[in-house]
Amino acid sequence: MTRSVLIIGCSSGIGRDAALTLHERGWQVFAACRKPDDCAALEAKGLVSPLIDYEAPDTIAAGLDKVLTATGGRLDGLFNNGAYAIPGLVEDLPTDALRTTFEANFFGWHDLTRRVIPVMRAQGQGRIVQNSSVLGFAAAPWRGAYNATKFALEGLTDTLRIEMRGTGIDVILIEPGPITSRFRANARLQFERWIDWKSSSRRADYERLMDNLYQDGTARFELPASAVTEVLIRALEADRPRARYRVTTPTTLAMIMKRTLPTRMSDRIVSNS
Repeated sequence: MTRSVLIIGCSSGIGRDAALTLHERGWQVFAACRKPDDCAALEAKGLVSPLIDYEAPDTIAAGLDKVLTATGGRLDGLFNNGAYAIPGLVEDLPTDALRTTFEANFFGWHDLTRRVIPVMRAQGQGRIVQNSSVLGFAAAPWRGAYNATKFALEGLTDTLRIEMRGTGIDVILIEPGPITSRFRANARLQFERWIDWKSSSRRADYERLMDNLYQDGTARFELPASAVTEVLIRALEADRPRARYRVTTPTTLAMIMKRTLPTRMSDRIVSNS
């Protein structure tokens, strides 16, 4: 029987690479996007591309129904993926901005996951893979909104993994560091929408931030999206998948630092990075 997987956020970056690669490996891939044009582009490549937007609950329900209709009610894998950041200091982050980010980066993921669990429970097996981040366990300045959503995702996923013991459903976290994608470009749009940096008491700090935010060069230790896809394949296909897969050198270094250094020392290092 051909294995099926639903991947969210496939218009570019990690989601697109994962969808195309798994399709080549023989999976029945459902490559979801938020925009109809992006769905059409993937369907032209031979994939089924349901319209799913984490911020629109009706698309979550309708998109999953489309998937289950095509598979006869089965789904072997779910890869929750696709999130954005709002760069800025916590003191300058409007609460409505934080609510919006949680809708896209957390609540929508929870909604879709809850809908998938009964399907996997009925078939006695399944894999739920959550694309988290190094910023899901190691906080960094200027990234408060993203940190908050990813920390929440890690806590919820750890709980779900424990609760799913004995059901045949494996719950797995992937924790990437810098990956080539449109992430920075999308972050700029959110920054311009929400952050009134010119009125901030730390305007001078924002002016220094601009050099990094509006530069499209490659970050140090950045890897292509295929680095995440390689790990996703192991998470979906291994007989006994790990609870966590860390991708990129910064993620590994951050975990070592969290485990070995006093908090104030690690804060000093991150503040100066």
